[in-house]
Amino acid sequence: MVVASANPDKAAEIESILRAELDGSIELLARPAEVPEVEETGETLEENARLKAMALAVATGIPALADDTGLEVDALGGAPGVLSARYAGPHATYADNVEKLLAELRRRGAMQPAERRATFHTVAVARFPGGAELAAEGSVGGVISEAPRGSGGFGYDPVFVPDEGDGLSFGQMTPEEKHVLSHRGRAFRALARMLEGAAGESGTG
Repeated sequence: MVVASANPDKAAEIESILRAELDGSIELLARPAEVPEVEETGETLEENARLKAMALAVATGIPALADDTGLEVDALGGAPGVLSARYAGPHATYADNVEKLLAELRRRGAMQPAERRATFHTVAVARFPGGAELAAEGSVGGVISEAPRGSGGFGYDPVFVPDEGDGLSFGQMTPEEKHVLSHRGRAFRALARMLEGAAGESGTG
């Protein structure tokens, strides 16, 4: 299966999660460099994940895996949500997005932890060339810290403190610690179980 993400950090994370979960039962291939990025025009995470998986399955002729992830902050009415990767603009860096998020919270006077509640959501999709599809979701609740903490992970990881993480941000955790708790870890572990179940059913006729 080809990992559809054009974001190298996300692709590496997906591969790490699935290699641990599938134990080599499925060969994971990197996205071919010649396949152009897919425009994420969907209105939901699931629509965007499906667009990416479909495009790679068509382009390569092999099953494709994709996800879309959104950070929903209560004080911001659920923003940045589906626009998380481009919150500060179409060519925003991770730091740009984090800076805008923290600035918006400060502007609204949301300084206490109870006012900075947030949820990370991931929808993971496996798409097959014949049109069959599997989809799974994962989410994790937490709070947005007042400043970035830690140098690990990517995206909003340095400012997202999961409820179950002993007070550490995702940016302060090892990849393995993060995968256990994270939205993406939960979504792709669920998808892996579905893939194994589908393989078992096809194997038994």
